[in-house]
Amino acid sequence: MNQEANDRLLLRERARPADSRLATRLRTWLLRHAQVFFGSLGRLARTPVSTLMTAAVIGIALALPTGLHLLLQNLQQLSGGWEGAAQISLFLREDTSEGEAEALLAQIRKLPEVAGAEYISREAALAEFQRLSGFGEALAALDENPLPAVIVVSPGLLHASPAATEALLGRLRALPAVDLAQLDMQWIQRLYAIMAIVERTVAVLGLLLALGVILVVGNTIRLAIQNRRDEIVIIKLIGGTDAFIRRPFLYSGFWYGLLGGILGLVLVGAAVIALDGPITELAGLYQSSFSLQGPDAATVGLLLGGGILLGLAGSWLAVGRHLRAIEPR
Repeated sequence: MNQEANDRLLLRERARPADSRLATRLRTWLLRHAQVFFGSLGRLARTPVSTLMTAAVIGIALALPTGLHLLLQNLQQLSGGWEGAAQISLFLREDTSEGEAEALLAQIRKLPEVAGAEYISREAALAEFQRLSGFGEALAALDENPLPAVIVVSPGLLHASPAATEALLGRLRALPAVDLAQLDMQWIQRLYAIMAIVERTVAVLGLLLALGVILVVGNTIRLAIQNRRDEIVIIKLIGGTDAFIRRPFLYSGFWYGLLGGILGLVLVGAAVIALDGPITELAGLYQSSFSLQGPDAATVGLLLGGGILLGLAGSWLAVGRHLRAIEPR
């Protein structure tokens, strides 16, 4: 009677559509992964002190390059405003007439790289120099005005990088009426050189600390494997596959990476809050409204996603190396 019931169940299972069987397998697969997923979290929760210590080490390792990357982003934002302040001074030849200077001014203003241009006549330049230099009486004794007319050119924001501004300078220097073209770009070039060094330092430090996170997670998973050695031997004896044994350790690495990423984000946010007040006050002394910007959505996603990937990588390497050494005798 029981055999007949089993045969009927078998026939009924075979009669089910292929789509229904596939959905059942998928549902079973998801259920097993969900059980191991939350089971590994519960195992970590039963040892909160060691879990928190491991996550804190990972968080500090992730927070250091993230903080430097955030600092670099703020420097780039600040330097973007400084680039717009760069100006090119075109000193015209002495034999350039007012009409020729006005025509040259109109020609320069039509250039797509130029945001604005201002003409300063010889008389206006002399009057400004007398007012600012303090040598007004001495200059008044001169027979003729020694200062040339000047056109001050402001590059557009889209063409304010050092390379684009240097190209514009060379183009303006070649104009026939221009005697001398001058641009003070050394400080901007030095700033870009410093930021390039910081960017390279962030990349190198990030790679080293990422390797450190993988080693920390790998060592933690190795200890967990050793502590559950007898359990792993029993599972292998009853036919458990390596994939089945590997699964909880991989999810443990996932949780370590995620918790480390969250702690790293908290540390970066706390550093931004602590430094924002003094930096804003310092910027106000220079009549600037600059304030320190916190991590954006891309940085948050990179921090959390990077922590998870590093945690999975560390656990995968540890399980792959040490699981093969455990075989039932």
